Amino acid sequence: MAAAGAWEPVIGLEIHVQLKTRTKMFCRCASGYGVGGGENTQTCPVCLGFPGALPVPNRQAIDWTIKLGLALDCEIASRAVFSRKNYFYPDLSKGYQISQYDLPFCRNGTMIVPTEHGDHRVGIVRAHLEEDAAKTVHVGGARGRIGGAEISLVDFNRGGTPLVEIVTAPDIGSSDEAKRFLQLLRQTIVELGISDAEMEKGTLRVDANVSIRPKGSTELRTRCELKNMNSFSYVARGIDAEVARQIGVWESGKELRQETFDFDGASGTLTPRRSKEEADDYRYFPEPDLVPIEPSAELIARLRAELPELPATRIRRVEQALDLEQSMVLVSGGLDRLWEATVAAGAGGKAAANVIANNLVGARVDPSAVSPGELAALISARDRIPRQAFDQAIGKLAEPGFSAAPYLADEAVSDEALLEPIVDAILAANAAQVEAYRGGKTGLLGFFVGQVMKETGGKANARAVNDLVTKKLAG
Repeated sequence: MAAAGAWEPVIGLEIHVQLKTRTKMFCRCASGYGVGGGENTQTCPVCLGFPGALPVPNRQAIDWTIKLGLALDCEIASRAVFSRKNYFYPDLSKGYQISQYDLPFCRNGTMIVPTEHGDHRVGIVRAHLEEDAAKTVHVGGARGRIGGAEISLVDFNRGGTPLVEIVTAPDIGSSDEAKRFLQLLRQTIVELGISDAEMEKGTLRVDANVSIRPKGSTELRTRCELKNMNSFSYVARGIDAEVARQIGVWESGKELRQETFDFDGASGTLTPRRSKEEADDYRYFPEPDLVPIEPSAELIARLRAELPELPATRIRRVEQALDLEQSMVLVSGGLDRLWEATVAAGAGGKAAANVIANNLVGARVDPSAVSPGELAALISARDRIPRQAFDQAIGKLAEPGFSAAPYLADEAVSDEALLEPIVDAILAANAAQVEAYRGGKTGLLGFFVGQVMKETGGKANARAVNDLVTKKLAG
């Protein structure tokens, strides 16, 4: 959604990524989901903040943070310092969080987001490493939110999990840009192997800082923060809702207050949460129980050499054969390598893109288990085998030893003499739709083709049906 009238959005994002290390950031408690045990069983004196318990940094988490920073083209600090971020919240057992402030591991980076008008560069202000807070569970409220809850419970299993916070510059100009950026960032994180980055599980969490300004202006007006958005589409919808709210405030002649809002994706509503904190509110100071960390040049060189080809580069390469939107779908979904291998095995580029992005994803097929050669054979024969056979083959593609040959032997019905009476009957039974089609509603063609395919049990050749129906409707 574009800003109304003469306004334009200014958006910055704060992304928290839970690293999938075996243990927590400063202790040896098991970290992550699915490690077994009930609530408050993955804890120890260190992550619970008992007096005298001393933290020890997780080496793997440090390496992965630097690796992510390199993928985001960040400057890697020669000397990084952990700090105490002081605030009180029920799920923060120590009353402070070990984080980073003025000397993080990564800063001054850039992530490229390909657009129709060229490469859009989003600045990365910093990517720093910290420990996650525990999880508060609200019971009795609507959709697990604090508003209206009868009680709130705290599960400290998550407390102390390694967490990277990525802060962007306010370089994003629309909800669509924000969504596209997040899709590419998530794919980068997953391909680095450092996190599952799943929003529905909370291993990827996004807050958006939103303000608006007169179009063409360079000023930065008061911003508000959106929290608790658990999908990319909710992030986009939340930004659109906040932009609309701010336009209403400014155009009514009022001043905007800096606040934090919860966005409820189910209802599309914004609920004020609290006034926005600033750095001064947290009273940062260096963590006295941890020494500064100085990454070696050898470590940085090794991690840089491990970087894969990044999504933005792959999008531009795939785009040479497809359009930008198709390229984005393939790369951000981690499907482009299967597409390239399938095309190399003989499938047409656009046909392969459509099947992989739609049929495979719709059937929840694991792309890593698919043979590109067998998939290419299916795609090449799609117009001459029954749709039912094609759909069955797609569903079994990832099974061990899958062969397309049995499905390729099943020929679809293409004989016009056999199809014509079926088409005539369908058109006769849907006279109103025929009249509407001939009156200009050409989108009904798919309806007629679908009815014929249903009548033939998916055995008809879809292209032959399409051609015959088009001819009949034109007559």
